[in-house]
Amino acid sequence: MFPAHIEEYVRPATVAEALAANARYEAGEAMFIAGGQSLMQAIKSRMARPRCLIDLQAIPTLKGIAFDDGLRIGAMTRYVEIAGDERLDGAFAALRDAAGHVGDRQVRNRGTIGGSCCWNYVASCTPAVVLGLGGVMELTDASGARRAVPAGEFLIGPLETARRDDEMLEAVRFDRPAARTGSAYRKWGLVKDALPVVGICVKVELDAGGTCTAASIALSGLSAGAQLADAGAAQLVGSRGEPDALARAFGAIAESVDVQSDKWATDEYRKQLIRTLGAEVASTAFARAAS
Repeated sequence: MFPAHIEEYVRPATVAEALAANARYEAGEAMFIAGGQSLMQAIKSRMARPRCLIDLQAIPTLKGIAFDDGLRIGAMTRYVEIAGDERLDGAFAALRDAAGHVGDRQVRNRGTIGGSCCWNYVASCTPAVVLGLGGVMELTDASGARRAVPAGEFLIGPLETARRDDEMLEAVRFDRPAARTGSAYRKWGLVKDALPVVGICVKVELDAGGTCTAASIALSGLSAGAQLADAGAAQLVGSRGEPDALARAFGAIAESVDVQSDKWATDEYRKQLIRTLGAEVASTAFARAAS
């Protein structure tokens, strides 16, 4: 299909210029385009009909991975950059796990972490990982006012976020992790690097003896989109990653979340994936935290 007529294309050099261009239009008439891997499909099918496209590719302050008091990833940082950054190993390894298997090479070389989180597709890997790792979204509006929104409040539901029409996502921030923290992410799809039928992110913190003191689990691929699985995370606390503890944790998740049947998998198959895939992901997170 062909897109509806687009009246204006803007390629600003600064965040202020991008927000000023957006302010010239009524709410929803201008759209920011990051990597464009999802938005262009929506425009071609006329699911989205912007009057103006604001291309963020030329804004250098939106790009890059930085470690200061924690971790800050610019919204325009591409998957390929995240997947290749070994500094993320350990506490933030789930980001590399997800970014290295998003779509195909074209998607990984064009798609961005900010674009994925703002699009918040029901079966996207990145929002679930950002949620599982406790990310905070840094937003700026046309007046220059800034606000920080935890991922759990930002990711409202499939294709819906807390970003206002006059705001832009500048970065995703994560707190400095505890010393023995590890994370992992895996998905299961119908073919290699497909959208997840189920995707699971696990983050654990261990004490000096290897016992879990805090845990977070997030899911993707279910009808509610990216979501935390608190029932399973609570089961991991106090364990050392033993097989029976992992089985209890992901059994509790499988029985507590809403799981749909569709043309890709039945609800029972998804529940079994949660049990088996989840135990494998958690075991990897424990190992990374211990090392």
